[in-house]
Amino acid sequence: MESNIQQSPNFLKGRGAQINPASRFDKYIYDADPFAYMEREQSQVKTQYIDAHPKSIVNKVESPDIPMDFSINPYQGCEHGCIYCYARNTHPFWGYSAGLEFEQKILIKKSAPELLIKKLKSKKWQARPIMLSGNTDCYQPAEKEYKITRELLKIFLRYRHPVGIITKNSLILRDLDIISELQKYNLVHVAISMTTLSEELRKFMEPRTATVAQRLKTIEMLSKVGVPVRCMIAPIIPGLNDHEVLAIAKKAGEAGASRLGSTMIRLNGDVAQIFEDWIKKVYPDRAEKVMNKIKEVHGGQLSDSRFGTRMKGEGSIAEIIEQQMDFARRRYLDDKEYTPLNCDLHEDFKSDQLKLF
Repeated sequence: MESNIQQSPNFLKGRGAQINPASRFDKYIYDADPFAYMEREQSQVKTQYIDAHPKSIVNKVESPDIPMDFSINPYQGCEHGCIYCYARNTHPFWGYSAGLEFEQKILIKKSAPELLIKKLKSKKWQARPIMLSGNTDCYQPAEKEYKITRELLKIFLRYRHPVGIITKNSLILRDLDIISELQKYNLVHVAISMTTLSEELRKFMEPRTATVAQRLKTIEMLSKVGVPVRCMIAPIIPGLNDHEVLAIAKKAGEAGASRLGSTMIRLNGDVAQIFEDWIKKVYPDRAEKVMNKIKEVHGGQLSDSRFGTRMKGEGSIAEIIEQQMDFARRRYLDDKEYTPLNCDLHEDFKSDQLKLF
């Protein structure tokens, strides 16, 4: 799979988005091209960490397509820069663009551990699995400095509360000590996202994520300590990575993944403009084909908000992919149902002093 990226003087290496679409909340509209207001020096497109001050940290998930009812996002925006990320559409609510600014301006929720303790100690709270992250990756590069996710995991262990983790960063292995302890009480499941086995595609589509080899190693290390690991092929992009479904599943199964899941790409909101601009610059020879296939799996549209179909698509392409997923589960993975996370321990650990039995 060849590209002409290096021939383009305007391509921001190490970033996913190449433009900054105007926010629908902006009073004034500026040029979407990040080079319109800066020198063409890549060093000037630096990541900025910005303190955020949320009043709460546990979010209710309203979608029936998501397996957990609650989530925590210690960071807003994501330096991983995945070009297809649906979470880009949340950044305008904070006053930033869903494009380059989504991966450049990262909001840091330093109060997250304190807010989680308050939530878990509430008399009204009944233990339900909480997902890290669900929006932006809890192990993105900022976590190496701020360690908020690690502190949250310590709290989940302290209060014996179930937690799910989804990431595409091998930094999760830093916290293997805590995750192993959580596993002893059946309090943790992990999902590792893998979209491709091609390093060339990964470094342009997900520029600041862990390499393919690192992700497979992460699955292996987690599995070795008994943590249930699901490999998520997310998203599947027809015409770009859909031919890799069986190969990814085989590698993930060999590494120790026990379950397999997937989502279909959908280009809602500003993500459509950002993705189309990107693919025309990266793979101009196949851009139109890919965009048309994405429309084909969503009833002729790039976006889809319908519960039940938005994350799996419809039509012949979606059916073929689902058949491949079913075959891959049978051929390469155990794909047994996980034991539900333990919600029974938390009530006895709400107080900082254990109840007497």
